[in-house]
Amino acid sequence: MSVLLEVHGMSCAHCVASITSAVSPLPGVTAVDVALEAGTVRVDGTPDVAVVSAAIEDAGYDVTTP
Repeated sequence: MSVLLEVHGMSCAHCVASITSAVSPLPGVTAVDVALEAGTVRVDGTPDVAVVSAAIEDAGYDVTTP
């Protein structure tokens, strides 16, 4: 299973690293793919979407589901 989220406010490789490090250790996450130009984050595994969204928002980004 994978979850696709729209993430606003990403602009550089640091943003990619911040989101990846915030989401990767969460329970149920097996992979994180940040598409900087598309403004999306795909999370593979069986994560709790609310927990993933909260982690991304805590890192300083705005999250919506496409």
